[in-house]
Amino acid sequence: MKKIILMGRVAAGKTTLTQALKGEQLHYCKTQYVNYTDTIIDTPGEYTEVHTLSAALAVYSYEADIIGLVISANEPFCVFPPHCTYHVNREVVGIITGIDKPDANVELAELWLRNCGCKKLFYVSSYTGEGLNDIIDYLNQ
Repeated sequence: MKKIILMGRVAAGKTTLTQALKGEQLHYCKTQYVNYTDTIIDTPGEYTEVHTLSAALAVYSYEADIIGLVISANEPFCVFPPHCTYHVNREVVGIITGIDKPDANVELAELWLRNCGCKKLFYVSSYTGEGLNDIIDYLNQ
């Protein structure tokens, strides 16, 4: 199985997605440090949002086969700059979480990830399970 690192802003759904992919009970847990498991590297949102911490993401990305840019479907803005995937020497996929939220704007989140350069996108609800098998299958290829 390929290893994926999840990057995104605070409250994007990275930890909930990690719990869902591992088949764990979903509960809120603020990620305070890089959580490195056998197949998933879960990172704190502050590492994406705070410039002085972002170098840690570059270092940890070398431990992964795939980089997952995570955006919640109800986010008010995108923290990732356009074309940011072109600077990375790993495969980068986009993951849209919270597609079942009442205020979800999946099309806008998709536009942001496409502008980043993500060619492969996953649409996920960690609570209903929609899209989880797509990610698992992709990591098993």
